[in-house]
Amino acid sequence: MDVAEFVRVAALDDLPPGQLLAVEVGGEKICLANVEGEIYAIQDNCSHRDYPLSSGTLEDTELECAWHGARFDLQTGRALCLPAIKPVKTYEVKVDAGEIYLAV
Repeated sequence: MDVAEFVRVAALDDLPPGQLLAVEVGGEKICLANVEGEIYAIQDNCSHRDYPLSSGTLEDTELECAWHGARFDLQTGRALCLPAIKPVKTYEVKVDAGEIYLAV
């Protein structure tokens, strides 16, 4: 059984509540989102037209792509409205001692 390796990607102070942050781990672009202190991580490209989701807007646990308005559920990666129909990848997040870690 594979055990996920967690990698530090940012300090919690870099990601205030209601904000998005783009990070890169091993060549993968990832968008971090802080929803009222809960940290989520999804792939940082819209499944509709490969636009960075970190440029989008956050509303509760939904992220809206700034380019064409596709919305994604931060908890599942599921596409919630057109034009996107494919989900985006989500990542397991761990916060420890003010640092944000992702399972890669």
